[in-house]
Amino acid sequence: MATRPISPEDHDRIAEAIRAAEARTDGEIYCVVAGSSDGYFFPAAFAAALATIVVSLAVAYGLEALWLTIRLPHFVLAQLLAFGCMLALLWALPGLRIHLVPKRLRYQAAHANAMKQFLARNVHRTQARTGVLIFVSIAERYAEVVADSGIDAKVGQHVWDGVVRDLTKHAGDDRLADGFAKAIEAVGAVLAEHFPVTAGDTNELDDHLVEI
Repeated sequence: MATRPISPEDHDRIAEAIRAAEARTDGEIYCVVAGSSDGYFFPAAFAAALATIVVSLAVAYGLEALWLTIRLPHFVLAQLLAFGCMLALLWALPGLRIHLVPKRLRYQAAHANAMKQFLARNVHRTQARTGVLIFVSIAERYAEVVADSGIDAKVGQHVWDGVVRDLTKHAGDDRLADGFAKAIEAVGAVLAEHFPVTAGDTNELDDHLVEI
């Protein structure tokens, strides 16, 4: 997914896109991008432990086939040393951990972070329950649109799925800022259709992209 930092100019462009979209609707749009949604040390360590056991057993059977023997204490010590080296490598290279974690677990962590941000940023506290969070977690290659209950009653999930597909495509091409701008425009159009702006509408959420 995206590797280029989001520039101040891109932040300004995204903020302007949010303001332009909200000018046509009573809904509120909030954007968050996370570098990663979890440290993944313990899941990666578990995978490393399993790999150590499997490889050591394969080596043991190979040695036996060659009529070679190794004393049990030495074998266990070698296992522990290999596992310790793998833990040290995972500790020193955090970027390696996520590659040892199944995609399902990565997506679960990213989804949990999206819901956490939805609540922590008060997207659920708008007066008419018409807040929408556009969330991206770069390390997991994950994006999600989280809509409050007032919107879910009128907009099907397939609409947000289309927004997410376009957003992840832009992010995969290292054009995350463009992806956010397009996603904001698409979400704004949906909100304007179902929740057009009314007199007395107030801006209830900050109009900028948050990086965490």
